[in-house]
Amino acid sequence: MIGIFDSGLGGLSAYKELRALRPEEDYLYFGDTGRVPYGTRSKATLEKYTRQDIAFLRARGVDAILAACGTVSSVVLDDVKDEYDLPIFGVVDAAADAAVAATKNEKIGVLGTGATISSRAFERKIRAKDPDALVVARACPLFVPLVENGYVARDCEVTRLVARDYLADVKAAGVDTLILGCTHFPLIADIIADLLPKVTLINAGAAAAHAVARALPRRADTGGSAAFFVSDDPANFDEVARIFLGGDTISAEKVDIDTFAAEI
Repeated sequence: MIGIFDSGLGGLSAYKELRALRPEEDYLYFGDTGRVPYGTRSKATLEKYTRQDIAFLRARGVDAILAACGTVSSVVLDDVKDEYDLPIFGVVDAAADAAVAATKNEKIGVLGTGATISSRAFERKIRAKDPDALVVARACPLFVPLVENGYVARDCEVTRLVARDYLADVKAAGVDTLILGCTHFPLIADIIADLLPKVTLINAGAAAAHAVARALPRRADTGGSAAFFVSDDPANFDEVARIFLGGDTISAEKVDIDTFAAEI
């Protein structure tokens, strides 16, 4: 069983990609909706949340974990993943690989939360593969709450105005490739693509899903199952999840992550 966690809904984009690649697997998703967003948290707080999220998934019997959160993957995952006896994947390495492979002019943009951009993790990974690459990074703190609240339609003027402002520096730099470094951001990829029509968009969650699918051994195809948990009222999660999952309906269960963490 593969466990996936994120601060909220964004990781569903990675789940959708991975489920399409490995439909035979069982999946357990945890969205920490009671503590979203992660992108404004300190490193110490992110370490605590990450360990609690991983502990919850392990307690449910997962064999591998995808941290489908750009903030966790950028800021703390390298520091904590070796504490565990199961494979734990993030979204940074695969996205950096994909961007370096895609760019023609070695100008790569990165969009992420404030914590992700401050960590410079994408920049380090890209430059390790291409020392000559120009990396233009932009924090987009409003994108996560806009997506979490359903402002994702291609003609949504509010999100379009915010995106136009965020993308100004990236556009001016002449990037030909842009990493969507938070798994919430693919939900507004149409808006971003309209504003940057000649730029290749790299979906970090999708890139990570392909990396996980390649790394894990195949199982017999028994149809697979999926269960979803959140740390706040699941009603809004279930409603907005339909957008992430192309209309599929789910029924998430609420878990008190603080009580769970206190008991471990």
